[in-house]
Amino acid sequence: MQYQGIDNWEGLLDPLDHNLRLEILRYGQFVQVAYQSFDFDVSSPTYATCRYPKGSIFARSGLANSGYRITKNLRATCGVGLPRWMHGMPKWISTQSSWIGYVAVCQEKEEILRLGRRDVVIALRGTATCLEWLENLRAALTNLPAHMRGESEGTGNSMVENGFLSLYTSKTATSPSLQEMVREEVGRILQSYGHEPLSLTITGHSLGAALATLIAHDIATAFKGAAPMVTVVSFGGPRVGNEAFRTQLEKSGTKILRIVNSDDVITKVPGLVVRNDEVEECRDVQMAKVLRWLHKRMEDMQWVYADVGQELRLSSRESPYHKKGDVATCHDLKTYLDLVNGFVSSACPYTCKTKPLIQQKPGFDDSLYLV
Repeated sequence: MQYQGIDNWEGLLDPLDHNLRLEILRYGQFVQVAYQSFDFDVSSPTYATCRYPKGSIFARSGLANSGYRITKNLRATCGVGLPRWMHGMPKWISTQSSWIGYVAVCQEKEEILRLGRRDVVIALRGTATCLEWLENLRAALTNLPAHMRGESEGTGNSMVENGFLSLYTSKTATSPSLQEMVREEVGRILQSYGHEPLSLTITGHSLGAALATLIAHDIATAFKGAAPMVTVVSFGGPRVGNEAFRTQLEKSGTKILRIVNSDDVITKVPGLVVRNDEVEECRDVQMAKVLRWLHKRMEDMQWVYADVGQELRLSSRESPYHKKGDVATCHDLKTYLDLVNGFVSSACPYTCKTKPLIQQKPGFDDSLYLV
């Protein structure tokens, strides 16, 4: 359970513990499956859906021996209102609801024995559709709805990014919201396996990382007292909420491990992080005044965010294989997994002895395996 964050990964991140490294890479593979299974072909009649039947997703994505079985496909719906004239646009522009990931339950006895519990994974891809990009741009903070606030929050001031919340709670006449699907499936799993040692690991990249944080908060709130240990392992995630939101996550016992590439601009947006204690500790009187003014203005604009959880900070520039990467490469999930595979410690980030992690296996599309 230490690798699941029960002690906030104390002593495991710097230097990076080898067993923790393997667990991070394992969860990263689940996210990679979500990307590989998504139909990106805008000319395809099945665009924005899962390319494979639920029962064959792992086998078709090169993860047949994971020990997990997918129990639920997940969809996210954009809440951006479309003008009437856009309804005649090509499907790839106006697609409102799309496949975003899945829920998988560990079924293999050997894997359950190795972990010491039955693990449940929720894996989520990053931004893929036109409307999802539009949701990402709705970067102002908004209050959590009443049904997502804990008892201690009351009417509180927990706020999250508008677009992320919209993708989590929006629905259509034919598609339930991602929130409804997650709550229903988690409830079913708790009913089936609640008598066993159980853990829930939510993992995602980019947009998926942001939604993973929202899901973790929602599960801890909706299943208070009944939910197992909830852990988030996120890759290249943007900021999600304000300081009050972070406080509620910490109070709920949710454990969050953010894998961050210092050279990835997505991890530095949206908004601005200005901590009150940093303002108070500033010895320069004029600078302190400027910081207070800036903090107040950004709060009024609902743009003051807070980073959450524990951070494993990596760097493309310090890697012998990725130091010349562009903006897109620095954010790519494959880069993240490669950096995790080679990271040693902050004092000695990378060595030339570690080969790149991502290679292609015959018969599989861009699958992952350890070199």
